[in-house]
Amino acid sequence: MTDAADLRKQWHEERTAAVRAPHGPLALAGTHWLADHPEGQLPAIPGRWRADGDAVVLTAGPDDGYATTGELRLAADTTVPLGERRLVVIVREGLWAVRDFDPAAPTRTAFTGIDIAPHDPRWTLPAQFTPYDEAREIRVGNADGVERGLGLAGELSFTLDGSRHTLRVTGLPDGRLWAVFADATSGKSTYRFRFLYADAPGAEGRTTVDLNRAVLPNCAFADHFVCPFPPPGNTLPVAVDAGERNLTAPLAV
Repeated sequence: MTDAADLRKQWHEERTAAVRAPHGPLALAGTHWLADHPEGQLPAIPGRWRADGDAVVLTAGPDDGYATTGELRLAADTTVPLGERRLVVIVREGLWAVRDFDPAAPTRTAFTGIDIAPHDPRWTLPAQFTPYDEAREIRVGNADGVERGLGLAGELSFTLDGSRHTLRVTGLPDGRLWAVFADATSGKSTYRFRFLYADAPGAEGRTTVDLNRAVLPNCAFADHFVCPFPPPGNTLPVAVDAGERNLTAPLAV
């Protein structure tokens, strides 16, 4: 029979493998916003790139290293191979960018692991999801210094050590709930904020909050992500010494 320690070990190993995958979060070497490069030339990325309505157009020449030449129309989330690298088109609030995932990125080659707290059943809690009457969007700061909209579906409440706490959460396409949160350890013994996922709530809104599975945001692994900061109300007044705390050592880049 698999116990909690075995499940925690398996989860941590799978999580670490995903982070250090050749094109995982650690491999992000750059996010290049097309608006910053009106001439169409992106740093260290061949070809010419321009936004065109609901897509990005890449004009690739025979010496640029792409599998196809000419004009390529690329929708959001399209991946373009370039040798061992992967270029991914993204859009945020109407602004287009190209992300450069490089397995040789210093952040990936210098990675030594994730510091994670020991599993403690105290942090696994029944929770109640209360949806808003209508979906909301608020403006929050992002890791790149830009303020963007964050969609909120409702509030997730749970009791810890006799006190009731609430997190404002986003609903994901698969039904799960996602919270960006901070706590009394943030910026001290843990990263400045973390992500928390909860299973899709049942018909009466019941689900589980497992703070043992609080995870680092992608911007903890590479500076080129635009992770949102916690919205107002999502800083817990307690010390959550659970889940992923930080990288095991500073990245040498």
